[in-house]
Amino acid sequence: MSEFISRLQGKIISRQTPALIGLDPRWELLPSELRGQETQPSSSRMAEAFQLFCNEIIDIVAPLVPAVKPQIAFFEQLGPAGMVAVDAVMQHARQQGLIVIADAKRGDIGSTAEAYADAWLDGDSGKAAFPADALTVNPYLGKDTLKPFIDTAAERNAGIYVLVRTSNPGAKTFQDKTSDGTTLYETVADTVQQFNADQAGTDHLGFVGAVVGATWPEELAALRSRMPNTPFLVPGYGSQGGTADDVAPAFHGPAAAALVNSSRAINFAWHRPEWKDKYPEAKWRDAVLAATQKMVSDLRAVGDN
Repeated sequence: MSEFISRLQGKIISRQTPALIGLDPRWELLPSELRGQETQPSSSRMAEAFQLFCNEIIDIVAPLVPAVKPQIAFFEQLGPAGMVAVDAVMQHARQQGLIVIADAKRGDIGSTAEAYADAWLDGDSGKAAFPADALTVNPYLGKDTLKPFIDTAAERNAGIYVLVRTSNPGAKTFQDKTSDGTTLYETVADTVQQFNADQAGTDHLGFVGAVVGATWPEELAALRSRMPNTPFLVPGYGSQGGTADDVAPAFHGPAAAALVNSSRAINFAWHRPEWKDKYPEAKWRDAVLAATQKMVSDLRAVGDN
């Protein structure tokens, strides 16, 4: 078992949940105490608010969940100030004992892929520019694009999560294209599974994970059977409509076989119909806590069945 999977498994067992909290800060949805009265804030002002907001969420969820997943795009849009902020957020999450998965969806060939991997895959090495334990990776330039990420992850005791079957409705446009009776997403799945079987053996999880959306429960079940040695990252739970029952097939395998992500439904819980009457904006932290506790409870109930 890889060091990354061992660390992840330990966190999941200690928290007794596979819940993964995405960090997706959006200026217009932040509580007014963080936005203030500014109508045209600077990038540095927004970055400061994003950092404060995410760090507060981390402090709330750290005792409850094993990992967080900052969405890099929301920070990257703010330029240098945003990248400084996301680095600080990731550092804070690690200080709070959380696994950090950078959702950057990088992917390219040759030395460019090597540079992306070098920048984002830290693991336990202390060598990367950004302190991530794992990184999401886009494989659609071909199999050779994965190797630099896999090599760096192996060297640094990190992990990667390859986009296999994404949660968005338009995923079918490309991912369902068929050649020789096999869809594109099944081809990617087979490639990821083979990497894991080669480096971890058929009785253990590898460190090359798969992103498989909760919004496709039938495909999720089929892909779990197809990828028995692959850890899953399952988006689409919560705001995108995926339920605890939908994600249940992801756990038909060894421990630490999956993380289930929720972002907006946790980050901005006080905006949601089920919480807004109980938790006004001034109690947004309580709403974040309640939503996280409910997610943990819902996933645990599925695991007990």
